[in-house]
Amino acid sequence: MTHIALVTLVVRDYDEAIAFYTGSLGFELIEDTDRGDGSRWVVVRPHGGAGALLLARAADDAQRASVGAQTGGRVGFFLHTDDFARDRARMVAAGVRFLEEPRHEPYGAVAVFEDLYGNRWDLLQPATTA
Repeated sequence: MTHIALVTLVVRDYDEAIAFYTGSLGFELIEDTDRGDGSRWVVVRPHGGAGALLLARAADDAQRASVGAQTGGRVGFFLHTDDFARDRARMVAAGVRFLEEPRHEPYGAVAVFEDLYGNRWDLLQPATTA
């Protein structure tokens, strides 16, 4: 069996990214290890979730230019929830910026939000199958 364990997200600053993902989105900090060269190995993930983000601080101009635009303005990340209303309300209270009102699609309840850098995410409660 294979699976994607980590996806790298290029960030401006480790600590501001950790604060946003753990505070505003409610993720858990899995690892924050100093690599001895000024960089850190920082991993966050949704509580109890599979898959995680490696928060990698931009190291040069090309990487800094990609912060917030890693998917060319498209929704690039999908955060599934079992309670859309609860999690959206918590995120709004934490200052997360939603770009639209919630929609109810055949595949579930969804709304697009931005992370602190402008990367677009879907908050999605998948429709249940009968």
